[in-house]
Amino acid sequence: MQDIQQILELACSVGWRAAEILRSYYNQKGDACGGLRLRNLDVQYKQDDPVTAADLAVSQFILENLQAVLGTEDFVYISEETYQSQSDSQGNSEWVWIIDPLDGTRDFIEKTGEYAVHIALVKERHPVLAVVAVPEAEKLYYALKGGGAFVETRARTVPVKVASRERIEDLTVVVSRSHRNATLDNLLQKLPCQQQKAIGSVGCKIAAIVEQRADVYISLSGKSAPKDWDMAAPELILTEAGGQFTHFDGTPLQYNTGDINQWGGILASNSQFHEELCHQAQKAIS
Repeated sequence: MQDIQQILELACSVGWRAAEILRSYYNQKGDACGGLRLRNLDVQYKQDDPVTAADLAVSQFILENLQAVLGTEDFVYISEETYQSQSDSQGNSEWVWIIDPLDGTRDFIEKTGEYAVHIALVKERHPVLAVVAVPEAEKLYYALKGGGAFVETRARTVPVKVASRERIEDLTVVVSRSHRNATLDNLLQKLPCQQQKAIGSVGCKIAAIVEQRADVYISLSGKSAPKDWDMAAPELILTEAGGQFTHFDGTPLQYNTGDINQWGGILASNSQFHEELCHQAQKAIS
């Protein structure tokens, strides 16, 4: 298997190019005989969630480009748009790529600009490499386990680090526009921090935390739950930037377990008041 640093460079390159493909759909432009043509999003629905031609095109692009270099002997590949059943996850595999080609499809369709590409490499249930590309911001976040987190633009690369606040009341919570329910809203109302910022994709939410524009993100499953591909890459970006990303009871998330759903309550934060917030959240739903 190739060196992990070389694999990261490959994943970053693929992430940048995937972002360019998404932008061509988002801006309804593409090359055709030297001119421009409209790209049809062809929106369909899978279990009430929208899927576009952009999701499918980018999924295919990422898989083809990773597999062309890395092959399929050492790695299993799980993408939101190709995953069919629990048996696909091949839980005994040591190395697994977990990919969301377009996180925040509703935001993509509604033109908020808050969508992202997630690419994570998981070893033995935990992410060790992560890339989150935010196309409209023209930024790419990346991390290796134990190596810190960074944000790359076309001009430069700089490390990212979560903020430090004096009081728990000073924290800002990032919330979803579309994935809301009464239980979550009730929980948020009971937290000691009441400043909120609405942001789309999970990747964009975590980007806001590592760039010190926000501090807390909470996910609470209901009839459905976030999936491995929603959380794996953002988790490593946040934890390598000094944050924490756990279940309400403090246990770490695990991936490629045979169940792609991340059930229960999950809290991501700048870590400063993490345990207290987890306690408050668990108390609010008990």
